Amino acid sequence: MNRLSRRRILANSGAGFGMLALADMLAAAERKSGLEARAANPFAVLNPHHEPRARRVIFLYMPGGPSHVDLFDPKPRLSRDNGKPLPFEKPRLERTKTGELFASPWKFSRHGQSGLEVSELLPNVASRIDDICVIRSMVADNINHTGAALQMCTGEQAFSRPSIGSWLLYGLGTENQDLPGFVVVSPADVFQGAQLWASSFLPSAYQGTLVRDMANPVANLASAGGLEGQRRKLESLRRLNEIHRNSRPPDSSLDARIASFELAFRMQSEAPEAFDLSREPESVKASYGVGSPATDLFARQCLLGRRLLERGVRFVQLFDAPANNAWDHHSNIRENLPRRCQAVDRPIAALLADLKSRGMLDDTLVVWGGEFGRTPTAERGNGREHHPFGFTMWLAGGGIKGGMTHGATDEFGWHAVENKVHVHDLHATILHLMGLDHEKLTYRFGGRDYRLTDVHGHVVREIIA
Repeated sequence: MNRLSRRRILANSGAGFGMLALADMLAAAERKSGLEARAANPFAVLNPHHEPRARRVIFLYMPGGPSHVDLFDPKPRLSRDNGKPLPFEKPRLERTKTGELFASPWKFSRHGQSGLEVSELLPNVASRIDDICVIRSMVADNINHTGAALQMCTGEQAFSRPSIGSWLLYGLGTENQDLPGFVVVSPADVFQGAQLWASSFLPSAYQGTLVRDMANPVANLASAGGLEGQRRKLESLRRLNEIHRNSRPPDSSLDARIASFELAFRMQSEAPEAFDLSREPESVKASYGVGSPATDLFARQCLLGRRLLERGVRFVQLFDAPANNAWDHHSNIRENLPRRCQAVDRPIAALLADLKSRGMLDDTLVVWGGEFGRTPTAERGNGREHHPFGFTMWLAGGGIKGGMTHGATDEFGWHAVENKVHVHDLHATILHLMGLDHEKLTYRFGGRDYRLTDVHGHVVREIIA
């Protein structure tokens, strides 16, 4: 019986405070012993702090910043006042002098039983809106891609910090010991690159494994001498490493390096199958849009993401990156935004439907968004500037209430004015849904305890089912 089941039974039986406190003490002791076991295996599964709603996360990251007022946050006032000046002073945190109010060129309509409004650019995602919680009141602190992307992926704007995937892997381990617990799929470079999935001061075992080439996702998986020969080499290397380790003070980085060799060997037998999309039925590939020129690349990413999730990978992050910052529409938004939406709309909807049909959506948290939104005012006449003051992200599955919106921006889509959700709050909520207390998930480095949310963050309980 695990500690969560034990505590639940005690609570349901009417156990007093003393018994529940004892259960918590036992849970803490179990978690401490699990952490100590990490020296031998940094990927070992740990008990969460509390009952989780989700077991795994897939983050659909749109680098560059999707325009909220064109996709999920309709603004009738913006349409009525199109071409007029913004009727209030803009924040001092500004990059360029954008022009007049710029109404969305696209229509919104209501979908699903919830009747939530979604842009005509995302008809397939709109068909899944009853599974989605749209957060319309996101706020971030940085107006530039580099700092904003760092904050969204690591919680920190300026310095190297562990990514959210690294924190989850450190806090929970991974269920499949033969695959990486944290996989990043990014066909092209993005601002800040590897820092967005780095482990920073956490042991290097917790950094993301990057997949760049979908045709050859993981290099050097094949061994010229076969698996048995590779096993003998690894055993010899392990003995030498243990001799080296035993003659020195404890070193977690050395333990992590030894464990990484073991993982690399195990991947040689399991990873080829996991990454092989040809094993999927043609009907499934077609539903994602594999083979269709407009959708093929992101469709393959989403399908690979689902295969990794169902094989026990803890955190998968997909970057829609056919080019650097694909959603950074400073100009030509009328031409470029429909192109990006077409590329991701069908694959994302298919991913949600596929997860649901397999019974995985209930315990898989899906997160969609970029580092910020775009201004409701025009840049260069047909574009929008960076906008961290109020923007949209959405979540689905994994304990999230579907078919609802949370928070709101003002009538122009500029400021978040109702139930603001800061990036730190988003991170706290993701950790909470995975069974982790963001204030307890810490790592001592340089004389202080660090956490993903630093000294900030509140769980957004209103969106949890």
